[in-house]
Amino acid sequence: MTKLALTAVTAAFALILSAPASAELPTGARAPDFAAPGALAGKPFSFKLHQALKKGPVVLYFYPKAFTQGCTLEAHAFAEASADFRAAGATVIGMSNDDVATLQKFSTEACRDKFAVASASANLIKAYDVDLKKPDGTSTGLTKRTSYVIGRNGRIVMVHSDMDYRDHVRLTLAAVRKLKGGKG
Repeated sequence: MTKLALTAVTAAFALILSAPASAELPTGARAPDFAAPGALAGKPFSFKLHQALKKGPVVLYFYPKAFTQGCTLEAHAFAEASADFRAAGATVIGMSNDDVATLQKFSTEACRDKFAVASASANLIKAYDVDLKKPDGTSTGLTKRTSYVIGRNGRIVMVHSDMDYRDHVRLTLAAVRKLKGGKG
């Protein structure tokens, strides 16, 4: 393959991956309950959605791979906004298919000990329809960058699926604040 052809293929793949993708779970749908191993502040942690919802809404954000540029920047942004999410009564949890050892390091370095990250199983990735596909439709083994805000009643109140990390924090925080204000 020529260098020009390789550049064209790479550019096409990047364009496909950066395009907004629709999430299968619509607003109003019941969020699938789950438990997942993960890490918080570098220590092993077990996350259970139904327990977190007893405290308030949950921001469940899926990201493709720990320590990649976009995922690290997104984790930094959620960490910087963690006090705002707490003030709105929300729990933030990041999800990827990374192993717990990787997540322990990521929870400290990228998440700055501010929120937990957990390992998404294949069944969980399927349940939330966040399997990142190649242009030919096969799985990459990674998750799409998709954020869900789940209300205390277990219903999805907001979905944002876009490989560009920049709007995820702003949009999920606005949705959580709307819930706190009694408008959602």
